[in-house]
Amino acid sequence: MPALFTHALVLVADRTAFSLDTATIKAVRDAVQGGVPAILSPGEAAEIPTGANINLESVQAIVAGKPVDAILVPLRYRRKRLLVADMDSTIITGETLDELADKAGLKAEIAAITRRAMNGELDFVEALRRRVAMLRGLPLQALEETWRQMRFTPGAKELVATMRAHGAITALVSGGFTFFTAKVAAALGFQVHRANRLCDDGVALTGQVAEPILEQNAKLETLRQLTKQYALTREQTMAVGDGANDLAMLREAGLGVGFRPKPILAAQISAKLFYADLRALLFAQGYPAAAFAGNE
Repeated sequence: MPALFTHALVLVADRTAFSLDTATIKAVRDAVQGGVPAILSPGEAAEIPTGANINLESVQAIVAGKPVDAILVPLRYRRKRLLVADMDSTIITGETLDELADKAGLKAEIAAITRRAMNGELDFVEALRRRVAMLRGLPLQALEETWRQMRFTPGAKELVATMRAHGAITALVSGGFTFFTAKVAAALGFQVHRANRLCDDGVALTGQVAEPILEQNAKLETLRQLTKQYALTREQTMAVGDGANDLAMLREAGLGVGFRPKPILAAQISAKLFYADLRALLFAQGYPAAAFAGNE
């Protein structure tokens, strides 16, 4: 590959709604004056060798109106050795606290606070305490009922399994609760999980969160701690999340990806997925679909 091709422009389509066609790939390649495209998954993903200083606006103009995401990634350290992932609305499709609130008949009120917190409009810790206090007296069985309703985001299983199969460390860090992160970690294979702990009296929630509370910098601190622990460089790390409390982590990672990002995040992160599922994080690392582990 010519030396000028230091990056790959990865195109990933919403595989449930659109087939990435050769005409679209060719138009993008011509616009960025890239190299010969490689198909990572027929109709779903392709990569185009290119330089660092391409015009992403021209790419967006070509794919406008199509459910296709474009991510520019350096070829150096492309396959990551560490993944730190948010849980709610990232690895799983919903917000566990909001769904738990539904058991108390408070979903609308608590979801409104969640939205404001994820958009950076409220202090994260204050918003967490406020929402949990509203759940005082909720029977513990509501936690199990909520868990049974949760669904994994498409591609989550393949993402964790494939990275682990290639020696990466995978960590799940959430501003939510250990009751749920433990179950998600066990189901998908995350080696590390960190979150807040809900307090209870053995029968019901007390409306309190155990101290110390994992505030919004906990994800960044986890990324840094694991990077140091495993003697990695920043470029060897990847992080993914959707809200304001993920921003610092995404900025620090070698590849920080906003997954269905809230507006405050989308405005500050270049790698964004609005259409593709979590398989896109593997395509971004150059894995073809044929090499995925844990196929769904």
